[in-house]
Amino acid sequence: MSPNEKTVYLKGVTKLARLPRKKSRTGVYHVMLRGIDKRNIFLHDKDKEKFLYYLFKAKELGGFELYGYCLMDNHVHILLKEGEELGKSIKRITVGYVQWHNRKYGRTGHLFQNRYKSEAVENDRYLIAVARYIHQNPVKAKMVEKVEKYKWSSYKDYIFSYNNESTETDTEFIMGYFGAQEDFQDYMKKPNDDEFLEYETNRNYTEEQLKNIVGSKMGPEDIAKLPKEERDRIIHDVYELTGASIRQLSRVTGIGRGIIQRAVKDAPNKIPL
Repeated sequence: MSPNEKTVYLKGVTKLARLPRKKSRTGVYHVMLRGIDKRNIFLHDKDKEKFLYYLFKAKELGGFELYGYCLMDNHVHILLKEGEELGKSIKRITVGYVQWHNRKYGRTGHLFQNRYKSEAVENDRYLIAVARYIHQNPVKAKMVEKVEKYKWSSYKDYIFSYNNESTETDTEFIMGYFGAQEDFQDYMKKPNDDEFLEYETNRNYTEEQLKNIVGSKMGPEDIAKLPKEERDRIIHDVYELTGASIRQLSRVTGIGRGIIQRAVKDAPNKIPL
């Protein structure tokens, strides 16, 4: 269950009720927007260009400070310090883009999952770690080998700023934690296992239920003994079926999170459950 939800039992029926978002004492938030039903929200580079247009326009109108971002194919990470109320700024970003996207592709209805995720960023160490996590998203997703090779994140904006070029990202605050460009680059590229807002989280399934689902293929305790390709296919199928988090699957199967993460991204030709 996500931090913004709790389980409410009513006449034997389990429902998810929303809790108020945690208010950041600093006004800084890490926000994640994701496509409804895991669908891609960007189909071409032009779509990402248009999303950035709405992001920067919302920054101008809403008065927030933009510390970082990364546009993936089916989700977006944004690190910001709110000006107006956070939800209003997020609405400024999403409404315009969704209208444009739907017109372009001849579709209707929702594009983003209705309730965006956010976490309060309350201290300096957490701030720069979140920035690194955001910039390393494409590397961990194996979209590029190095953070500087990805075009659609704010990492390049920091490099521009170090070279006295202007950007839409408010880079000065985070740059203040590093003595030189080399220090910033070393930190942003440093390998780590940080996890903040996970992209795939769904707590509707208990771990006992997940064990039963995995066990429908074979006992969870045996899955680690399978050949890699078969093991990864089963992990991938359970992940796709349940929306369980990588942490949950790791606990249920006893397999390390790194292996789980690679399996859910790379497994070919799924075996139907």
